[in-house]
Amino acid sequence: MAKTKLKIESREESKNPRQLRAAGNMPGSLYGKNMEAKSIQINTHEFEMAHRNNKDGEWELSLGKEKYNAKIQELQINYATNEYLNVEFTVI
Repeated sequence: MAKTKLKIESREESKNPRQLRAAGNMPGSLYGKNMEAKSIQINTHEFEMAHRNNKDGEWELSLGKEKYNAKIQELQINYATNEYLNVEFTVI
């Protein structure tokens, strides 16, 4: 199974999730064994397009020069508006 590549950024702690979503980004987190959890933000449109083709597969996340192989642990969606609210990745 092919890995879906996605560029992520560190989340600015000064912005709350509503501000991120208004700017076209989605808040999220990245965590795993033997690593500190990271607060991230992802371009919502890029994530939606990638998620359509890879609902349960592996993801290759790029955070600067670091790369992580991860799976989606939890995805929060507002089903009334089909808006993606938050995503949690776990490193495998």
